Amino acid sequence: MDSATSPSATTTDGSAQAPTAAALARRSARSDRIVVIADNDARILDVVLAALRTGRIPVLLNPRLTPGELDELTADADPALVVTDESHAARAAGRPASTLAELTAGDGTEPSLSPWPLGRPMHYTSGTTGRSKGVYSGVLSEQAGRLLCEEERALWGFEPTDVHLVCSSVSHSAPARFALNTLVYGGRVIVLPSFDTSQFLELIEQQRVTTTFTTPTHLARLIDDPGFEQRDLSSLRLLAHAGAPCPQTVKRRITERLPGIVWEFYGSTEGQFTALAPEEWEQRPWSVGRARPGRELRVVEDGRVLAPGGVGTIWSTCPPPAQFTYWRDPAKTDATWQDRIGGEPGPWFSVGDLGSMDEDGYVQLVGRRTDLIITGGVNVYPAQVERVLNTCPGVAEGVVFGVPDPAWGQRVCAAVVATPDTSLEPEQVRRWLRERLAGFQTPKDVRILNDPLPRTASGKLLRRRLADQFDSGGVSDPDPRSED
Repeated sequence: MDSATSPSATTTDGSAQAPTAAALARRSARSDRIVVIADNDARILDVVLAALRTGRIPVLLNPRLTPGELDELTADADPALVVTDESHAARAAGRPASTLAELTAGDGTEPSLSPWPLGRPMHYTSGTTGRSKGVYSGVLSEQAGRLLCEEERALWGFEPTDVHLVCSSVSHSAPARFALNTLVYGGRVIVLPSFDTSQFLELIEQQRVTTTFTTPTHLARLIDDPGFEQRDLSSLRLLAHAGAPCPQTVKRRITERLPGIVWEFYGSTEGQFTALAPEEWEQRPWSVGRARPGRELRVVEDGRVLAPGGVGTIWSTCPPPAQFTYWRDPAKTDATWQDRIGGEPGPWFSVGDLGSMDEDGYVQLVGRRTDLIITGGVNVYPAQVERVLNTCPGVAEGVVFGVPDPAWGQRVCAAVVATPDTSLEPEQVRRWLRERLAGFQTPKDVRILNDPLPRTASGKLLRRRLADQFDSGGVSDPDPRSED
């Protein structure tokens, strides 16, 4: 561990894994869960890999959750050990506990380490469809662990010369996955305690960073930093982004500045679905890509596999090492998996996302089934409306959702953040959208927000929060039937 990289960033090359594994071996047994609650710190990665390479399952909890939520999830995970930093020590709640500093210092012994992680960290989903659920893979064989890592390397090209920069919470699945695979293949990882555009760009230049993972929110902030154009970013070979739709104006600016290295992918805590190379985005900017290697995708509605262009639920096959269950929730697990889809053997899994595929297998997302708006008996998919809304002049970012309506069941509504120094009126936005969308798709209420759109810590929009807070302050048609 070397904190000299920056006054606040930390870094690891993985050399602390062996002593950390020795300390874990004295405090836990194979297949035990190890809960980790700590602010961003590279030592978390040493603890996670040491646990995985000795057959323990690290459970990464988001330290920004409320104390009550952290206590509830810790109890659900039933850990043999709780690992914290000083600011979260109280969350051990009387359970066997250790600090990052204690574990990574080791105890002088050198245990036997598998060359590969024997599983995946357990992450809890955000719980948008109910209580949070732990995504659990259990302990894998060395061969399965190797296959899991090799699949990631085949797509992202991890090498011993890589320097990976983490700017999101390592408690989330995508940041953890990129960082851990960098270490597995001999690279070095730098972890920012929180996202700061100036420090992010400075580290890329000074430390010759080669890879990083971001969300569209990070990218939108980056392009407004003067250092984005001034810093030497030539060391980067991969900038991957996911977590939410990326506004086209932001994506275009990023790709012009960093040509040939900006990849998008679509996945979830449960598993990965697609990847989109830079050249593919140029041809299909509406898409999140095609199925990753080793996977097949189908769009299904009412048990039928739909033809290209049809909108339905996205299902994916899953290589055996990447299969999962929901921790202590067999009913939800059973509902998530199918042995066959349209007569084709699987197993297949779905997280309930809706989308379509074209003739070449490129996926277009239209949202989650829980986000679907049904207005007057007609389906409206928020993501389709948002793609148009976010190209409206003066709109920095917008979100679409439904609110209850006594006549139509739900009304289509939108909340918008304007670009800096722009005077934007709701009716101006609606007029622009009416020219480009069907009447039933056009938001009947539009509100211009002074604050950024609310998001989870991983960057996902909180539609339901906006819907719950939305009132009649937006602009409405006197009679919404006039556009239906």
